[in-house]
Amino acid sequence: MRDVSHLAATDLDRLLALVERLRAADGCPWDREQTLGSVRAYLLEEAHEVAAAIDRGDSDELCGELGDLLFQTAFIGRLAAEAGSFQLADAVARAAAKMIERHPHVFGEESLATSEEVRAAWERRKLRAAGTGRGSLLDGAAAASMPSLLAAYRLTQKAAGVGFDWPSAAAVLAKLDEETAELRAELAAAEAPAAPALDRLRDEIGDLLFTVANLARKLEVDPEAALAGTLLKFRRRFGYVERELAERGRPLADATLAEMDALWEEAKRLERAEPPAREG
Repeated sequence: MRDVSHLAATDLDRLLALVERLRAADGCPWDREQTLGSVRAYLLEEAHEVAAAIDRGDSDELCGELGDLLFQTAFIGRLAAEAGSFQLADAVARAAAKMIERHPHVFGEESLATSEEVRAAWERRKLRAAGTGRGSLLDGAAAASMPSLLAAYRLTQKAAGVGFDWPSAAAVLAKLDEETAELRAELAAAEAPAAPALDRLRDEIGDLLFTVANLARKLEVDPEAALAGTLLKFRRRFGYVERELAERGRPLADATLAEMDALWEEAKRLERAEPPAREG
């Protein structure tokens, strides 16, 4: 196998040197003013753009967005180094050590044949760590800034790893029916004189979404990616509605619901007849 370690290190060094130059006294005034707090938003933005490129299946866009994300990583590493906290190399070493520890079936003597066995073994290690006073099994499972649907998926994935789970997808569907019935009951009560508080409706919606995330996990579907795909589909179909109305000289605001519904169904029929072109 070709040894690419030197090439990878050289490429990373080039990026780190670039950041160092931007942060130098005679570098870019804007880059010199940045702090960890100010670049946080850029990091999240770039991470979301990488995810969007993956959703669209655009490899060229993904290449560019991944580069932008790597730049943000290098920039944050430089800020940490300047503050005397750590070097980016320390973060790389810690990540490598963690991955080696998490893969004893690759780097050690443990034998695990399936991905399910790998996941279960990791959760057992986490559980043993929690039992030694290092915290909960769920600690670190979902960052506070993570989208809530994805966080629900990750948290229940952790709990399922130690057996706290529904026995089947069918059982989760039954729970989904139960949560839907509870929401219907709250909506019916809202029409009565003693309407429930908004937070009760919010709780029921939260329970419903949480159960959907569990159902997705049981079916081995990433709910965040699934919803992202649906959003792309919605944008595409609604765009068709807008274009068709414009061609007919009908402003969107003047169109009736029946007109928009008919065009929406037409967009769906066209998609079934011919797969939509990949965006990007």
